[in-house]
Amino acid sequence: MDLATILAFAAAFFVFAASPGPDNMTIVARTISSGAASGIAYGAGTVLGILIFLMLAAFGLSIIAAKMAIVMTVLRYCGAAYLIWMGIRLWTAVPVVPELQPVSGRRGLLKIFATGVALNLGNPKMPLFYVALLPNVVGASLTSAHLGILVAVIVAVEIVVIGGHVLLAGRARSLLRTPRIVRRVNRAAGGVMIGAGVAVVATR
Repeated sequence: MDLATILAFAAAFFVFAASPGPDNMTIVARTISSGAASGIAYGAGTVLGILIFLMLAAFGLSIIAAKMAIVMTVLRYCGAAYLIWMGIRLWTAVPVVPELQPVSGRRGLLKIFATGVALNLGNPKMPLFYVALLPNVVGASLTSAHLGILVAVIVAVEIVVIGGHVLLAGRARSLLRTPRIVRRVNRAAGGVMIGAGVAVVATR
């Protein structure tokens, strides 16, 4: 795998990762509503889901993943339901300025992380992306060295994408100074999360 091939994969994956979608909308909404840790936790969950599908594709298990359609669908719907529920909670929440807003505990962050994993494992576009791309990247064989390079590229790209979304959302959050503005932002973020959950359900 030469440098040109690695860069081509990185560029293709960056477009895939940075394109607007439920994951990026949720990262922004979680960061604005509950802080950077919440957005990062969800983003980390999406990365784990992505790497799991990479492993499935790498070991030729995409067919098995396709046979598990019912499991994937259940995961997707559960994750979408959680997003919608969180969106409703944000919409109806009492406005609290960021300095006084409770920080999510470890248990809450684990729930957010698990939601990111579940939604990506239930994403039907994920295996199609790898099945279509990997043969053009690594040819007929995928060695452990190739796999390590791809994992490194994916993690590096996701750090840039997720970090960028969290940074921009964090700056927007720092502008919240009155309960009225916080209420409006909470409702906007809640609406985005509800929309993201509906989008996940509507995706086929």
